[in-house]
Amino acid sequence: MIEQVTISLLGANPVSLDGLSRLLTENNFKIVDSARNLSAIEVSTDVVNPSSHLILIDGLVEVHGAAFLDDVQKKLPLGLMIVLTDRFEYELMMECFQHDARAYIVKKISTDSLIAYLNLVAVGEKIMPSDLTESLLSRMPSTPSHAHRISMAETGLTAREEEILAGLVAGQPNKVISRRFMISEATVKVHVKAILRKIGVQNRTQAAIWAMGDRDDGGCSHMETCSHAQSGSSNAIEQL
Repeated sequence: MIEQVTISLLGANPVSLDGLSRLLTENNFKIVDSARNLSAIEVSTDVVNPSSHLILIDGLVEVHGAAFLDDVQKKLPLGLMIVLTDRFEYELMMECFQHDARAYIVKKISTDSLIAYLNLVAVGEKIMPSDLTESLLSRMPSTPSHAHRISMAETGLTAREEEILAGLVAGQPNKVISRRFMISEATVKVHVKAILRKIGVQNRTQAAIWAMGDRDDGGCSHMETCSHAQSGSSNAIEQL
């Protein structure tokens, strides 16, 4: 029997907290506490497995800064902190991870993605937003105009490899990709290695940046080509 993941909710907006509570309960998470400020939240006796207990912090880091996570840890020493935010801020994200956050999630993702990310954090994974790829791309020096950029058509990627490349662009780890396409993680790794070899890059981040690169001769960016391969829920959680 799979152990139910427990969650403590912390956020200033009562409407958002109520929406998150309903959404997570419907997806088999157990909400053990929900509070609008840190002083009102307590260590719950309903937490069976502290190593997989999640502390979901909605909107408070933007107000109080990443150091607020230190206060959360003092109040709730057993739990994995997840920052939920309305917008991506690179510096704030980096500070959150420096203060032991296990995930930094921007609300524009789908409901299915949020549920998948929470389950991954509960088993020990760290989650970074797909916006990080665009941020890294903007920080890289421009490719010289005379350099040859291989186009999507020239890569020889299979349809499945294009789908998996789209997952890399979205910042999805192998576990999420394997579940999405109902294949093993080992198979995903084989596909990723083939993708890196075919497009001539060294790692997943470079592959994602390549896919978001300049428009090719056909007038369609690598990112746009990949996005056509993506499927799944488009129900955003931005309204929460």
